Amino acid sequence: MTIIGRFWVTAGAHGAPRVIHNDAELEAYTNALFQLTALENPSSSEVEAIELLTLLVERYEQEHYSIPAAEPASVVRFLIEQQNLTQRDLIPQFGSESAVSMFLAGQRNLTIEQVRKLSTRFKLPADVFIPKGAVGARA
Repeated sequence: MTIIGRFWVTAGAHGAPRVIHNDAELEAYTNALFQLTALENPSSSEVEAIELLTLLVERYEQEHYSIPAAEPASVVRFLIEQQNLTQRDLIPQFGSESAVSMFLAGQRNLTIEQVRKLSTRFKLPADVFIPKGAVGARA
């Protein structure tokens, strides 16, 4: 039996995918997804299963484990703490230590260039560093 067949039988779906309803199903779907994505040359049906499982897992996680939006300064503070950095370590992204301090104190917003540099340094999407509600807003 293929990975897909074993998964659907084990998950109780009896050959048909279902919407995830609880954490136990989430764990089973996630484990199956890991197995499928580890395949070197997945078949077309395995690729379709990967796509479907990804959608089902993402939907469940967004509904049950959504991450609240954070302000950019809070994100940068968190990253500084988690990576044991100092404000001086961010001078290449901000231009000066005073610019870092002003941003963290809420006295200055990030420039587009700073957003780009922070996104590159921390390997995060740029929108993490853009204030919520700022897109399309006029001053």
